[in-house]
Amino acid sequence: MKKKVLIIYTGGTIGMVRDHKTRTLVPFNFKAITDQIPELRHLNCNISFHSSHRPMDSSNVQPSFWEELATIVEKKYKTYDGFVILHGTDTMAYTASALSYMLENLGKPVILTGSQLPLGVIRTDAKRNLITAIEIAASTTIVPEVCVYFNSQLFRGNRVEKFTSSKFDAFHSLNYPVLAEAGVEMVFDHRAIALKPRKKLVVHRGFSKDVAILKIFPGLTAEVIEAIGSTKGLRGLIIETFGSGNAPTTHKFWER
Repeated sequence: MKKKVLIIYTGGTIGMVRDHKTRTLVPFNFKAITDQIPELRHLNCNISFHSSHRPMDSSNVQPSFWEELATIVEKKYKTYDGFVILHGTDTMAYTASALSYMLENLGKPVILTGSQLPLGVIRTDAKRNLITAIEIAASTTIVPEVCVYFNSQLFRGNRVEKFTSSKFDAFHSLNYPVLAEAGVEMVFDHRAIALKPRKKLVVHRGFSKDVAILKIFPGLTAEVIEAIGSTKGLRGLIIETFGSGNAPTTHKFWER
């Protein structure tokens, strides 16, 4: 039987096409996606689509959006064999990381992808990213993880970071090997891929926004530390230090 894959479109460059009259980018109608990407007809899977009511600029992503995505996966989990989430690249790594912890005991692939150039542009990377992400979601090699697929590489969702906006290889993996690489053939690193869990999917919700990040840098003043640390309702403060964890050794810093 053919695998069933659900494509969830949230917004981002990958879902934009150029309006030749206004010469601006406008959201794409995914009901006609096979007209833009006829190769999808040849994939050995059945594809369905779920689109947000209004495409979102990924810069506006909030925890409530992650809960919305997790709920979609939860409701459609028994119906589909894999999920592909089309997402803007700016906060894709944040969403992938959040979902990886929200979807406990995930036994099916949830692949996030996007593009650096819009779908209608001649040199776009949107087509190959989308096609390969669908192939992975429908593959006989089960990747029971939240992942990011971009520019021929499949990354673990909570180990990926966007590091450039000017190249097609916009993401890299931090402290963990790439799960798969797409060349002439798709090569999976089975040692790095998580084992399929035997328990049922559990979806976690309820993010707290009462957490702040303090990045240490030369010239950081005590007033800034005091202002962040005294934020009303703050429940946690993550301190981003130098190198392997070095921080200023002055008494003023630690007294704050």
